[in-house]
Amino acid sequence: MTKSEDAVGGGPPLAGRREWIGLVVLALPTLLISVDVSVLYLALPHLSAELGASSVQQLWIMDIYGFMLSGLLVTMGTLGDRIGRRKLLLIGASAFCLASVAAAYSRTPEMLIASRAALGMAGATLMPSTLALISNMFQVPQQRSLAIAVWLNCFLLGMVVAPLLGGLLLQHFWWGAAFLMGVPVMLVLLVAAPLLLPEYKDPSGGRVELTSVALSLAAILPTVYGLKQLARHGWHPLPVAVLLGGLALGVVFVQRQRRLAHPLLDPRLFANRAFSATLVIMLFMAICSGGMALLVPMYFQLVAGLSPLDAGLRMVPQMVGMMAGSLLGPFIIRRMRPGFVMAAGLLLSSVGYAVMTQADSVGGGMLLVVGTVVAAIGFAPMAVLGTDLVVGSAPPEKAGSAASTSETANELGFALGVAVMGSLGTFIYRKRMDPVVMPDVPVEVADRVRESLIGAAAVAPSLPSSIQASLLGAARESFTLGLNTAAVIGAGVFLALSVLAAVTLRSVRPGHHTGDG
Repeated sequence: MTKSEDAVGGGPPLAGRREWIGLVVLALPTLLISVDVSVLYLALPHLSAELGASSVQQLWIMDIYGFMLSGLLVTMGTLGDRIGRRKLLLIGASAFCLASVAAAYSRTPEMLIASRAALGMAGATLMPSTLALISNMFQVPQQRSLAIAVWLNCFLLGMVVAPLLGGLLLQHFWWGAAFLMGVPVMLVLLVAAPLLLPEYKDPSGGRVELTSVALSLAAILPTVYGLKQLARHGWHPLPVAVLLGGLALGVVFVQRQRRLAHPLLDPRLFANRAFSATLVIMLFMAICSGGMALLVPMYFQLVAGLSPLDAGLRMVPQMVGMMAGSLLGPFIIRRMRPGFVMAAGLLLSSVGYAVMTQADSVGGGMLLVVGTVVAAIGFAPMAVLGTDLVVGSAPPEKAGSAASTSETANELGFALGVAVMGSLGTFIYRKRMDPVVMPDVPVEVADRVRESLIGAAAVAPSLPSSIQASLLGAARESFTLGLNTAAVIGAGVFLALSVLAAVTLRSVRPGHHTGDG
């Protein structure tokens, strides 16, 4: 017997021992994906030197995984609904193993880029499949919220342990060992999943419509590419045109889904007010988080002068705070309505961002640590309960599609946050540095100082000692002002999201999906 025979109040059955053990199996790919993303940052210098990768090839090695992952999430979520979520998870795990081995033993940059693309395609099958299976295995809302909290914490745990584990492997083995970490994990998944995980698919789902798949890729990939290029190089005509083209194709995709009997992404899901409002909140949460994820580590290294390891250690309390907040949320909603819990958490995040507005260029590191921890504790319940609400608001046969929508909102929001907040920080930096007088400094060196703090730090050793300290001080103050401005915007956005959650999600009751059906 895998589930309790007695349903709570005549409702869905409680999950039993088999479901909780199965949750451990579902957590494995989640842990692996975060480790795989994080460890590549450590391995990149080693593999670039051995493979002779150019700067452009290095960027593609880093970015192609995210492009394929975000572009295929919607397709894979719906595909799991059609062919079976466990089946898709096993297919994805097998593909992830093969692509990991190919990446580890790549002999050219092109081979590694292709292997990373395959890893992204396989990764796109894992996240929606695991979330959808959680919705099948944990039908009682309180249990499902706790299961999603555990699922999310495994992702955060991977981000914490990846630098330590990756550094240990790279110290004793070659760079390919970083990719092979996932192989034994996936082998365990392949053996345990058929024994512990149920199968579920939509019996009336129909075939996957290939034109819609092509349109979804044509909409999402240019959008993500345009956002990344804007974040990296600023506002130029080409990435703006690519971004607008992707958005236009997104409109075409939505219009086509409305006409299909079996759409790739069912527009009727968005008719549910709680579903739509939660996605909007999660999108803007990801935008704010993405922007600060870019600016705060740069502050620690370029303003505070810390090593990458020390900067990374100062980001660990934020992860711990988010883990604590995500585990706390499911227990609080037993006494309070989920909408009010999420609203209170978002209000706390606004306070955390307000703390970050006070960081200055001298000794502001501790304020940033405190601010990021407070913000993380605040938005963690929204990350868990919001994901639970998105998945729980959809009918069981659409759980995979709903899960993929949630993950896509996070991916696009994070990319948009990096682009917008990064561009804002660069704009403020240049505005502050333009009038700075630099006597006895070559024009090309002065241009690099005015371009970015990274450029200023790079050319600082070549500057005359009489002006080096003052110019670097001005550059650090200009960057910090950009960070403070982004934090002000973040505080305002989180305050608005708190109000939105309190108003639109007030009808969501503990133990129920939505109040508006």
